[in-house]
Parts: sequence; C-alpha cells; structure tokens
Amino acid sequence: MNIEELREYCLKKQGVTESFPFDNNTLVFKVGGKMFLLVNINSNPLQFNVKCMPQKAVELRESYSCVLPGYHMNKAHWNTIICNGIASKKLVLSWVDDSYNLVVTSLPKTVKKRLK
Repeated sequence: MNIEELREYCLKKQGVTESFPFDNNTLVFKVGGKMFLLVNINSNPLQFNVKCMPQKAVELRESYSCVLPGYHMNKAHWNTIICNGIASKKLVLSWVDDSYNLVVTSLPKTVKKRLK
C-alpha cells in the first residue's frame, strides 16, 4: 500500500476532510472535526497512526510486529501501523475503518446526522 491508496481510501468515507495542521509532512484525516488517521507523507515504508479501543490496541500490538504504540500519541488509544507486508492490505484497511468508526461513534448526534 502507498500513500495515494491510503489517501483515496480515507477520502471515500463520509464527511472526511484532510489537512496539514502540524507541518508540511503530516497529513491528518478528520471526521466531524476529530482526527482518525495521521500519516507522514514521506515515510518509507508507509506508516500511519490510527485510533483504537485500548484493549484491542494491546491485542494488535501483541499479535502483529507491524503494530506499535502510537508515535507521539496517547499510547492507550492510538497505534502506529507500519505497512511492511506483515499484515495484509485488507487487514490494514480494516484498522482504518475501525478508527473512523470509533471517532464517528463518539461524535455528537447533530454531527452524526450531518454525515448521513
């Protein structure tokens, strides 16, 4: 997977915006104004941070060497995913989906309504 595939996948989701709020290298994807994925556009191999339920975050880190505690993030709620072939593209994208869904679930009802 490369940065363009990841970007296109994120932007297909309902209500997603992208920006560079921190610097010129860190692309941030948000839904309802809340981050669900951050990626350094220059990383090689591709690696990005996604939100995760704390218990599942630990399980993923124990099961996959390509899943690490979130770099520069709250380690209980964020994982860094390294796209180095250890996890399939389908599995990696399911972690993106989980992050997006976790953030959408936490949004106020009025914001969720606008997403539909």
